[in-house]
Amino acid sequence: MRSNPNHQWMPMPQHIDAAAVRIAPHAHRTPVMTSRSLDVKADAVLFFKCENLQRVGAFKFRGACNAVFSLSDAEARRGVATHSSGNHAQALALAARLRGIPAHIVMPENAPAIKKRAVAGYDARITFCEPTLAARERTLDAVVADTGAAFIHPYNDERIIAGQATAARELLADVPDLDVIMAPVGGGGLLSGTALAAHYHVSSPAVIAAEPEGADDAKRSFEAGHIIPSVNPRTIADGLLTSLGDKTYEIIRRYVHDIVTVSDDAIIAAMRLVWERMKLVIEPSAAVPLAALLDHSIDLSGRRVGIIFSGGNVDMDRLPWQPYTTQENA
Repeated sequence: MRSNPNHQWMPMPQHIDAAAVRIAPHAHRTPVMTSRSLDVKADAVLFFKCENLQRVGAFKFRGACNAVFSLSDAEARRGVATHSSGNHAQALALAARLRGIPAHIVMPENAPAIKKRAVAGYDARITFCEPTLAARERTLDAVVADTGAAFIHPYNDERIIAGQATAARELLADVPDLDVIMAPVGGGGLLSGTALAAHYHVSSPAVIAAEPEGADDAKRSFEAGHIIPSVNPRTIADGLLTSLGDKTYEIIRRYVHDIVTVSDDAIIAAMRLVWERMKLVIEPSAAVPLAALLDHSIDLSGRRVGIIFSGGNVDMDRLPWQPYTTQENA
């Protein structure tokens, strides 16, 4: 695994504070929103950190921005590179454009068209590959060898983790007396950053993660005491398909209280409820923690719960609660 040897393996409070200062000129300080009707349904007091309103429509911009602006001028001149089929690709492409450096993105050929267009729209140089992890890594190695670009891992990187931690840092500044913070988990960048921000906060709220039943490798890893890779995950929450990294897993193992799972049906229902009641566009991955509450995967009755809405990038032609239509048959 590639890593920057000049960074301590686990971000400390000063690293998260520095990330917050570093990204402040570029990232949105997203709002915290509430909903009385959802409070009633969950039997809890809920506070939603709306990273669906972040630049590129996802929390991923925080980590990518911190990583890109952490580079020295000499490193930055050669550009940055990553492999990603989704939000990290967009985030890194935008952060690189803001710094005025090239971004080389390896994307699988079957990535959603909406995400391909978004990455291209941020002036990234895209290289397509077969839709396997081995192909992604092999293609990325070739791109890095050819360009000298700095590899920025989508989640298993201290700079990424510190950047993602700023979302929970802001949430706790706005609502300092939370009992629990919930976040979805895929590769673990957001969850590990959230866990650190909570651990370092004076009130140290419990951190609970939620993931789809069809992609439950994080829960199984958490319970087994070692990383169990994700194999053939099947879920509507396509942002949560990746396996934990060694850095994210170690933080999660130490500082996360629990990981619960929820069905795709419950995820879709929670996503639709947020659209209807809060008038917020969130993607399936963002709905997973709320789905866990509403589906009684965990009982937090009477608690003050912060929930991070991780993103809002949705293919509007493929909403999960209605049949797919095309221009021809609409």
